[in-house]
Amino acid sequence: MTDLTKLTIAEARDAMRKGDTTSTEITNACLSAIEGSGALGAFVHHTPEIAADQAKAADVRIQAGDAPAMCGIPLGIKDLFCTKGVPSQAASGILEGFKPEYESTVTTQLFDAGAVMLGKLNMDEFAMGSSNETSVYGNAVNPWRRGNEDTALTPGGSSGGSASAVAADLCLAATGTDTGGSIRQPAAFVGITGLKPTYGRVSRWGIVAFASSLDQAGPMTKDVRDSAIMLQAMCGHDPKDSTSADLAAPDFEAALTGDIKGKTIGIPKEYRMDGMPEEIEKLWADGTAMLKDAGAKIVDITLPHTKYALPAYYVIAPAEASSNLARYDGVRFGHRAKLAQGDGITEMYEKTRAEGFGPEVQRRVMIGTYVLSAGFYDAYYNRARRVRALIKRDFDQVFADGVDAILTPATPSAAFGLGENMDPIQMYLNDVFTVTVNLAGLPGISVPAGLDSQGLPLGLQLIGRPWEEAELLNTAYALEQAAGFVAKPTKWW
Repeated sequence: MTDLTKLTIAEARDAMRKGDTTSTEITNACLSAIEGSGALGAFVHHTPEIAADQAKAADVRIQAGDAPAMCGIPLGIKDLFCTKGVPSQAASGILEGFKPEYESTVTTQLFDAGAVMLGKLNMDEFAMGSSNETSVYGNAVNPWRRGNEDTALTPGGSSGGSASAVAADLCLAATGTDTGGSIRQPAAFVGITGLKPTYGRVSRWGIVAFASSLDQAGPMTKDVRDSAIMLQAMCGHDPKDSTSADLAAPDFEAALTGDIKGKTIGIPKEYRMDGMPEEIEKLWADGTAMLKDAGAKIVDITLPHTKYALPAYYVIAPAEASSNLARYDGVRFGHRAKLAQGDGITEMYEKTRAEGFGPEVQRRVMIGTYVLSAGFYDAYYNRARRVRALIKRDFDQVFADGVDAILTPATPSAAFGLGENMDPIQMYLNDVFTVTVNLAGLPGISVPAGLDSQGLPLGLQLIGRPWEEAELLNTAYALEQAAGFVAKPTKWW
């Protein structure tokens, strides 16, 4: 077989079981593609020896007829997931040299299913960013280009390395994490599928924490079917994670019938933002028409507290980040600053954190510490928590009224140039369509649905009922079939 790296998970699974190819052959093809992809900055830690051993073991399982769907599939793992004996830095200087003695639950389950780890992927430092420009490794770069321009574009953030690697066919799929849109926004920017499951569906154990009540891991894949297959291997109850839900998972792939006749799709008026580009408006209208043509009922809905979502998110997320990142002090692991004679423990903390954390992480830690401080806790943090409850109630009401899924744009624009969007407030606005899903703990998926006038991919977001990822994936599958998006970036790297 040729172009093994271009296979989807489903295609590779079927080809390996027919004997048309092997995991070792696909893995070697991916490793070769990674070797020539330095300009993308996607892979930051390479594990070819681990990949070779895992692929060999997967081939044995497949030949024995005892192979789960993910067996033999080469993946990239976001640097936020702890992987035993392999650097796991969360793209931060403060975790330089950290090699965990344990494996995250998600990677454990993927490896138990026979998946192959090609290496660790670039990301924004501690998952804080929307453009993958805050990484200690340097920028990840989008494989797409605007028209005939050579401008380097962002692959989105924080899972920018994952998005770039999947879109450029360096791996068949990748893990991502989503705290305010960090799976869905990058997926939209590079023309792939990104699924953020219901909070609690996938274990957070062994994933470096950013904001513990918002973080959720999910698959980043070439299409909706692959997301269903990969989610099946990633999800499940984990007693090591107190927020992990003890719920049986349905067969997500079996749910992909494409039949959405009689389903009700809500279109929220609050997502029609001032200044929204005409191309985004048109994409949204086209997506609505596609779902209607597939037999869904389209209704206008209201989510009145949406306008408060970004301010609430940027109080809650930094507050949790400042608490979670307090553990990085130079005492137990990671970077420790060199001290001058006479320096005490306070100076060690201050110098270590000043050297180890980048500017965006420092900014969010300072904001978070401020809103949690004695004089401002009620004024900011508790008020944001109350707003969060109202946002969740808006969604609960809409779903109680019979809406099965909600359709919105995934991003307010196509991918922008690296270095073009340096104002922090402008950067935060990239999450305007996605943060509500995290605040409410709902499942959301970004599906590529078209190209803008400069030939860049644009995505649509579907938001589902809690724990109904199977139904959400089926609606996304119907949208994917109708949109027929097959465009790929032209190789320049």
